[in-house]
Amino acid sequence: MARIIGAIATSHTPTIGFAYDRNKGDDPVWAPIFEAFKPIQRWIADKKPDVLFIIYNDHVTSFFFDHYSAFALGIDDRYAVADEGGGARALPPAKGHAALSHHIGASLMADEFDMSFFQDRALDHGCFSPLSMMCPHEPDWPVEIVPLQVGVLQFPIPSALRCWKLGQSLRRAIESYPEDLKVAIVATGGLSHQVHGERAGFNNTAWDAQFLELIEKDPVKLTQMTIADYARLGGVEGAEVIMWLIMRGALSANIRKVHQTYYLPTMTGLATAIYENEASETLADTDARYLAHVKEQLAGAESLPGTYPFDHARSLKAYRINKFLHRLVEPSHRALFLADPEQAFAQSNLTDEERELIRRRDWRGMMHYGVIFFMLEKLAAVVGLSNLHVYAAMRGQTLNEFMQTRNAPGALYSVAGKEQASFAWDRPAGDGKATDKARNKAKARA
Repeated sequence: MARIIGAIATSHTPTIGFAYDRNKGDDPVWAPIFEAFKPIQRWIADKKPDVLFIIYNDHVTSFFFDHYSAFALGIDDRYAVADEGGGARALPPAKGHAALSHHIGASLMADEFDMSFFQDRALDHGCFSPLSMMCPHEPDWPVEIVPLQVGVLQFPIPSALRCWKLGQSLRRAIESYPEDLKVAIVATGGLSHQVHGERAGFNNTAWDAQFLELIEKDPVKLTQMTIADYARLGGVEGAEVIMWLIMRGALSANIRKVHQTYYLPTMTGLATAIYENEASETLADTDARYLAHVKEQLAGAESLPGTYPFDHARSLKAYRINKFLHRLVEPSHRALFLADPEQAFAQSNLTDEERELIRRRDWRGMMHYGVIFFMLEKLAAVVGLSNLHVYAAMRGQTLNEFMQTRNAPGALYSVAGKEQASFAWDRPAGDGKATDKARNKAKARA
């Protein structure tokens, strides 16, 4: 089973990345930041974690308010560096441990946390600012990551207690993962700061010291505080330190602090810390029971003939072709596909297999590959077929054969909108000649 070998806590201010990118290590103003991360670098080199589970918040870079989630887990195998204005930092993309993230996502959902999941999103300084200081990364990073983005900017946000409980579930999730992995939890954010309004520049070093003491020795007390308490003591943006409680909840009740620093150069109290568990390992049968709990809701679904639940593994594998088909909702992409499909394929970097599946209108093949049905109905609408044509093809039947299994054999429909004024298959009920004509036209167009 996987095991948690310890945790790292660190601020994630862009100050850290700025200092690193501009080689400020010899500047006395910036040098304390570099010194703070040296013990973390040594700890990672010594412990050699396979995966860093990184808890951070995005700063309205890759996530915007058109869809803003409390907890969004990355399930990808690669995470690029986000451009926050003026170009992305010169860092290699981080490798993601997709299988572990898929298991963690299923586990947290089984424990009734309503998660969001993301792929194909770059990560901003909330992740990469401290990560760039934590370990060497040229030409590549020595560890894989699983990122958890916590929505702490648009209120209401998760409570401190909710973060603590999620951390406890996270520990069960990681320790029930069947592969032998060493995982370190990384909590980022804070400490005290406020960056908006007339209170901008607020800091509270006394609170920062108290928080560092409580997160180590009495985290339950921190769970009893409201977000307003955190804002009053550490600034509104400083309330993001509730993310540290996810990390702390994933550790044992008693921990050993092996490193801690604090520095206040400008706007944010910068802290680093390393914690190690002081507890016995969990029992194997406990992990096995939890693993059964995680799999309970879908247990048996895999044995249903012709059924393919769209899970994270299928979503990741078929992400590129699903994205291509989803973009058919864009008029320009739709027009290019109809006029020059090969150019559209090339622009989206589809593989040869993915291109051939679409060329042949291989509806069953696309489903087996991992395309979700709701992308198939978009493709069908664009090429002039009804949903029922797709259903029939997936069952290996002609349209007429399939329609004979329906209560209303003449009821054909599509998701197509105003661009499709009429369809060859749209006919009065009972018009057999129209049925044959429609089928022939649809075949020719497909």
